Amino acid sequence: MTIRLEKVTKLFAGVAKPAVDALDLTIEKGQVCVLIGPSGCGKTTTMRMVNRLIEPTSGRIIVGDRDVTKADPVELRRHIGYVIQQIGLFPHMTIAQNVATVPKLLGWEASRIKARSEEMLDLVGLDPKLYLSRYPRHLSGGQRQRVGVARALAADPPVMLMDEPFGAVDPIVRGRLQEEFLAILKRLKKTVILVTHDIDEAIRMGDVVAIMQDGKLVQYDTPDRLLAAPANDFVADFVGADRALRRLSLVRAADAVEPGAAVDGFTLPGSLSVREVLSALLAEGRDAATIMAEDGTALGQITLAGIRTRSAGTTLF
Repeated sequence: MTIRLEKVTKLFAGVAKPAVDALDLTIEKGQVCVLIGPSGCGKTTTMRMVNRLIEPTSGRIIVGDRDVTKADPVELRRHIGYVIQQIGLFPHMTIAQNVATVPKLLGWEASRIKARSEEMLDLVGLDPKLYLSRYPRHLSGGQRQRVGVARALAADPPVMLMDEPFGAVDPIVRGRLQEEFLAILKRLKKTVILVTHDIDEAIRMGDVVAIMQDGKLVQYDTPDRLLAAPANDFVADFVGADRALRRLSLVRAADAVEPGAAVDGFTLPGSLSVREVLSALLAEGRDAATIMAEDGTALGQITLAGIRTRSAGTTLF
C-alpha cells in the first residue's frame, strides 16, 4: 500500500516548537523508506503517527485509500506490522504464542494460526520444531529479533513499521539480519517505514531515505542520489565525508566489471559490493581482481583505478 503524509504536524503540550512540522511525504507501494536524522528531529514521532501510537495534531495520513487519522486506532494496529528495538516479546508466552498474538486477536482458527506460526518461523530462518515451544529467555538477541519480525508478519500486514529494529543486536549479527530481512520484505512486497540513527543501515536498507531536521524534511532521495548530491551542508555533514566509499557499498561487483583481461590468481565473488572489493584489493596489495559468477566463470575485472574514477563521478557504474 502507498503511504501519504499530507501536512502532518505534531505539537506536544508545553512545547512551543513542533516535533513534526507540516510534513509531506509519499512512500510508494513496496518501498522501504528510511527515516533518519539527529536525535529529536521527529523521525520516531513521524513513524508512530502512522499507526496512531502518537496522535497527529493536524494533517492527514493516507494508507492505501484510507485516512488512518479517522480510523479506530486499535483496529488499525492489527493491520500494521510493528517491530521495535526492544523486540517486546511476551516473556511468559512461548514463541508460538508470541507469533500468534495478532492472528488470535483477528479470530483466526487454531489450525490456521498453527500453520502460519510455523510458516513465519521458517521464513525468518528458525526451525519451528526447535523453537515454537521455547520461551524468549531461551533465545539469543538475534533469534529474538527474528521472532519479533515473524510476529509482525504473521497477519500478513501490507505495511510494516520498524523502529531501530537492529539496534540491540550484536554488530556481527546485524549486517546479516539486515540483508535477510530486507530480502524477505522485498519478496513479500511490504511497504516499510524504518527509523534508524545509523547512516550505513539507512543506505543499505532504504529504497528511499528521508533526512529530517527539526521536524522538517530536508532531503528525500534514493541512497545513491543522497550520497552523490547532498541538498545542503547539513546533509553532507550527516552522511559523512566518506560518502564516496558508502556509495561503493550500493553496487555489486558483478554489475561493475570493467573491460580488460582477467587477473590470474586473485579472484573475488560477484556477490560482494564494490566497497568490499576495494577493501580486499587494499588488504592484498593488489591493483585488480577477477570477478567470478556463481557458476565459477570469470565476469571480468575490477581495478583500483576504475574504482577511483567511478567514485569521483555523479553516476556509479
